[in-house]
Amino acid sequence: MKTRTLGGLQVSAVGLGCMSMTSAYGPPANKAEMIGLVRLAHERGVTLFDTAEAYGPFANEELLGEALSPIRDQIVIATKFGFDIDLETGERSGGTNSQPEHIKRVADASLKRLKTDRIDLFYQHRVDPDVPIEDVAGAIKDLIAQGKVSHWGLSEAGVQTIHRAHAVQPVTAVQNEYSLFYRGVEAELLPLCEELGIGFVPFSPLGAGFLTGKIDENTKFDPTDFRNNVPRFSPEARKANMALVDVVRSVAERIGATPAQVALAWLLAQKPWTVPIPGTTKRHRLEENLGAVDVTLTAQDLQELADALAKIEVQGERLPKAALKMTGL
Repeated sequence: MKTRTLGGLQVSAVGLGCMSMTSAYGPPANKAEMIGLVRLAHERGVTLFDTAEAYGPFANEELLGEALSPIRDQIVIATKFGFDIDLETGERSGGTNSQPEHIKRVADASLKRLKTDRIDLFYQHRVDPDVPIEDVAGAIKDLIAQGKVSHWGLSEAGVQTIHRAHAVQPVTAVQNEYSLFYRGVEAELLPLCEELGIGFVPFSPLGAGFLTGKIDENTKFDPTDFRNNVPRFSPEARKANMALVDVVRSVAERIGATPAQVALAWLLAQKPWTVPIPGTTKRHRLEENLGAVDVTLTAQDLQELADALAKIEVQGERLPKAALKMTGL
């Protein structure tokens, strides 16, 4: 597995997003099978594993703690704080909470669930409009001084917030949605990361599965799948957005790869400090995704994709309205 550097933190070129193993895309997967999948990813060279207290809540961190404890010093664990979640019951208010004392309590709870003495990369999951980002960065600075956190990052934050945070405690990585299906980070966010030496971690690098080519307007999702509430995944939007998948599939067929591999290879070709974190609950999909590291898109391939994308307007918002209001602060 090739490696890349996120703001000074060396990780595998492709990481593993673990959210879907316990939440968001339907019922939780079999725990023993997911532990096996996580360990297989490590055997294949993955060193960056992404989780959060909110996934479950708590169940995802507990899963990773059990799966990764035997190989703890060989991997990088990224987890997140920032939602208002009761640390005893797991009940969520629906809002954010980045009060400094709460952040520190979340860190301690996450350390226990992850069976570790340090969090390698601790993201603020969503910006809290009620807490100055300087106070958040100060709390992280304290945790770093105590050895409980090694690096920190921001997820779905705006450029001014990142600037202010970075001035107090250097930010290692920013995590936002980015793929051929959503390119909103290209205008301001990626240039800022380059300017400040911050790594970038795209989540949903396969467009929540859409870019694999396995989803169309007739696909039925589990009732608990979050995509049921996403405008971009309405049957009408999916039908219109298949034009994008057709372009990706055309390139894939020509170069002997899969659509998922082309989508990931495209991301890897954008910036050398970009590390996508595709998620899966299936072994064959894991193998397919990791194979993208060895797929090289030529200048001609990239231009073909760029030309086609310029003619396609993706239909539907990427998140429900309530979720969008929590981004870009």
